[in-house]
Amino acid sequence: MADLLQVRHLSIEYAAARGVVRAVDDVTFSIGKGEIFGLAGESGCGKSTTAFGVSRLLRHPARIAGGSVQLDGTELTTLSNEEFDRLRWSKISIVLQSAMNNLNPVLKICDQLTDAILAHEPHAGKEVRQRAEQLMRLVDLPVDRLDSYPHELSGGMRQRVVIAMALALQPSLVIMDEPTTALDVVVQNGIIRKIMELQKKFGFSILFITHDLPLMLEMCDRIGIMYAGKLVEVTSREQILQKPRHPYTQGLLNSFPSLSGPKQRLSGIPGHTPDLIRPPAGCRFCPRCSQALALCETQQPMLMQDEKGQIACHLYSEEGLSREQASAACE
Repeated sequence: MADLLQVRHLSIEYAAARGVVRAVDDVTFSIGKGEIFGLAGESGCGKSTTAFGVSRLLRHPARIAGGSVQLDGTELTTLSNEEFDRLRWSKISIVLQSAMNNLNPVLKICDQLTDAILAHEPHAGKEVRQRAEQLMRLVDLPVDRLDSYPHELSGGMRQRVVIAMALALQPSLVIMDEPTTALDVVVQNGIIRKIMELQKKFGFSILFITHDLPLMLEMCDRIGIMYAGKLVEVTSREQILQKPRHPYTQGLLNSFPSLSGPKQRLSGIPGHTPDLIRPPAGCRFCPRCSQALALCETQQPMLMQDEKGQIACHLYSEEGLSREQASAACE
């Protein structure tokens, strides 16, 4: 599968009164053409900041401190605002959480749907209304709702409008940042099914952001697990379902109840995320990890590639395994 998006060693910082917060630290991943790639992790792990960095939506005091983001061979980090605006909506678009906050309350739905079309195709003329009607049908909304204001629509309907806006110019990459947050489970299920249907129909790639790992396992081809600004595991959906390797990934899965099978006690993850102004010298998950080695306290694990994916954990590194064996022999 050819790569559509390549993120290499991306770092994003926030300037704070106490110091610099590196919210995204040396993150590397890729998304293939037609692939659905998920980023999961606790709140504050850096997944939304990564999405904002890729889509150039970071605001002061945030800044890209290093790395590369390439979309279909085009380096996005060095483009001027005017150059990136020509790609926005036509090549890369984003669906944000809380649609009510992302729709203009004083503009009708039709005006908001056609805004992106006219920005890229100012000569669209009379046909722009017809294209707006097609977009409404695409997301299963009544055409007469084009003349409604956002407050006249339900939460699920507003979210479908935002999805329609993101697809208005048929981009190759759609970033979805918590697209079902604050929706009830029935509406959420309908939104997810519609996203899957549209992705299969048009073949666009998706960067799907959520803290809901079970939801991600339903729809993503590959999944990246983030913790404290770093990727700790990147692997297939099947691998995580069968045998997650990183202790943090295991903890995330054990934090959600199963809808089938015998009842079991949820264990969760003890402790709290580290201070990113002064992160630990070793593995950032070490203070919360029940499987930590002595090496984990002093040496940060690198993201390694093997036949099962990518993993950043000393439990799977040659150095970590050799030290564990040596320690066991001494005992």
